Amino acid sequence: MATEPDLERASELPPSTRRRTYVPPPPSLLVRYLGRTMAALGHAGLLGKLTWGALRASVRRPLELRATIYQMEALGVRSLGIASVVALFTGLVMATQFAYGLQKFGGMEYTGRIVGLSFARELAPALTALVVGGRIGSGITAEIGSMAVTEQIDAIRALGADPIKKLVVPRLFAALIVMPLLAAYALVLGFLGAMFVTAVEFGQPPGFFLGSAIDAVRFADYFSGLYKTPFFGALAALLGCHFGLITRGGTEGVGNSTTRSVVAISIAILMADFFLTKISLIVWPN
Repeated sequence: MATEPDLERASELPPSTRRRTYVPPPPSLLVRYLGRTMAALGHAGLLGKLTWGALRASVRRPLELRATIYQMEALGVRSLGIASVVALFTGLVMATQFAYGLQKFGGMEYTGRIVGLSFARELAPALTALVVGGRIGSGITAEIGSMAVTEQIDAIRALGADPIKKLVVPRLFAALIVMPLLAAYALVLGFLGAMFVTAVEFGQPPGFFLGSAIDAVRFADYFSGLYKTPFFGALAALLGCHFGLITRGGTEGVGNSTTRSVVAISIAILMADFFLTKISLIVWPN
């Protein structure tokens, strides 16, 4: 054992003779991005496996109707508040911006057409999916993640039941049903908000605003936005279930999984929105 005089003499040695601790260099930027890419591919593979398992489990009896109805209430009815606020104020803002800009060029009569087309094709489905999908996904991840860290999912397997059948399928079906309904509700409410602000702030008659929007928006425009919402709902439900099922590490792991699921759902919805929009423009050209 080194005595105190030995330690004092060691501290007086020049730096070149002291023992140095090897510190490995940090990984390069390429290595970090490669690791993140491999992790994303791993999540994509697990998500594909979960999707296939949910499709297979959905055709097996029992059909879990009671659980699906409960999830429709939890995911849909309880999302009406946030969907209403987002749709209403988006309509107010969009109408104010377009009316103010078009007023400079004498084109106020086109406000209803622009707002109607933008809401029907993009704003109502995409914004509703982003906000409501984040709420749905975070709630699903927190709920299933808490079950995972407390070993309740292992208990379901021990009892001979399928966790995908019991947990994933009802939430998937509920999200597929409620997301189109919420998008249609957001379209109507946002359009009413836009009609109100143009009548109060710019003096445009509500009847003229409504008539110009109806003349401009065709059924193909409405359907090209609405058909995307089941895909958005499926992405929110499946990603929420995926991150919940792989949760580890107690309450801290639940929080991390919830954050990751919200980010993944937002990115997935935006990416899916682009490709689905391209498909709609090919199938229903202007």
